Amino acid sequence: MTLGFAPSTAASLRSSSVSASRLARILEPAEWSAAGVPLLRNPREVVSGLHSRHTPTPSTAVLAVLDHEDRLAASASFVRRPVPADGWEFRNALLAHLRRVIPHDLRRRTPVRTAVLLYCREGDERWTEEDGAWMWGLRDACTLHGLRCGAYITLTRGGWQVLGEGRGGRRPSSDSLPLPLGDGPAELGLLTPRPASGSAEPLRRAAAR
Repeated sequence: MTLGFAPSTAASLRSSSVSASRLARILEPAEWSAAGVPLLRNPREVVSGLHSRHTPTPSTAVLAVLDHEDRLAASASFVRRPVPADGWEFRNALLAHLRRVIPHDLRRRTPVRTAVLLYCREGDERWTEEDGAWMWGLRDACTLHGLRCGAYITLTRGGWQVLGEGRGGRRPSSDSLPLPLGDGPAELGLLTPRPASGSAEPLRRAAAR
């Protein structure tokens, strides 16, 4: 006598296992708020600056690294692949772009720089499982790159929203035209980040669209 699961049952169990693992890599709003994510000093300026630099459209993630004064040290943007929302996949994508644009801070005892994620998507400002997966991915990527985990911001047709903080605004939105960088905050883009060797190098940005 042969023991085992019928093909349909085995496939169903595998699917349930994958779904459970994926849901485990999602942060609920209460978990995110309890994580002690540092507040942005001026979120409107950060959002406007990133919007002007990367002109995100729905499904575009904009990852920024800020120094201790909330000035932009590096940024990257990329379009999310059309796969189910999974914090592990998002973590890998974020970590890959961090490695391209800025050296890690793993040698520091305490993180100095902060990573912030702006995600442009459809829908309204309310939290979704996709947001929860991005939050999980951002937190994990920051740990692996020696950074502080910063704000997670959504950009929709209705405007922008810093999840977990209750701060937001109508402009910019996913439909807005970007302002010229010269009209934005001066501190966004004047830094020359230093690599591990200590020598200065030009600001690097990666934009994969």
